[in-house]
Amino acid sequence: MYISPGLIYYDHMKVKIKLFASLRKFGPDEQIVELPDDATIDDAINTLHIPKTALLRIVNGEHRPPKHQLKDGDDLALFPPIAGG
Repeated sequence: MYISPGLIYYDHMKVKIKLFASLRKFGPDEQIVELPDDATIDDAINTLHIPKTALLRIVNGEHRPPKHQLKDGDDLALFPPIAGG
């Protein structure tokens, strides 16, 4: 945040979020979301009102933990829990 006479500006970033499989019910397959500069993956998930289950979180092609801090222009892919045998 920075302040100019009479105005307050909030720093923000844009992140592309891709939803896969059953998560598509929470929004379009691909969307651009505006978040505060210090936002984490969990913050992005909360913005879309997705339950915090055992999601697979991929940022720019690499698996990341929920508290990973995002950067402007990141691509965040979210997958539901996957089971197999």
